[in-house]
Amino acid sequence: MPFASRRPRSYASPRALPSARARARHGRNGRSPVTGPDLPLAHTRLDTFETNVQATADYLQDLWPDELADLRIEVLPMPDQPPGVSGVARWRVIPHHRLVVLYRIPIERMSRLHKEDDWHRRLMVESCVFRAVGELIGKDPWDLAPDRFRHW
Repeated sequence: MPFASRRPRSYASPRALPSARARARHGRNGRSPVTGPDLPLAHTRLDTFETNVQATADYLQDLWPDELADLRIEVLPMPDQPPGVSGVARWRVIPHHRLVVLYRIPIERMSRLHKEDDWHRRLMVESCVFRAVGELIGKDPWDLAPDRFRHW
């Protein structure tokens, strides 16, 4: 056991819990967020990832309403792969449940971007959603939104 030296705490009695004053930083309760009232709250990578996935899925459902009417997308942190499989899956498609499972950590950390910025990370997420949904409905990812790339 890696944490054998830790002893479990027992919070059976209310006296075992620290008082509110002991938990507050220097006795100051009710602290405001760091960002203040004029700035948006900070978002986590998970929030950003899920927002990008949802926006891309909504876009594809608007383009293909009949084929993607019952589409479900789930986001999990890592795939559970058998030991003999080489490589790490970015997504999994389960056609009979109309389900696409995206794995956030492999998409975010194992994708090789030529430039590390928010826009390129968003494009990587969109690319994975396009490829997974294309695999689900049997279409090439470039055929899912052909007008999107014609402005070049």
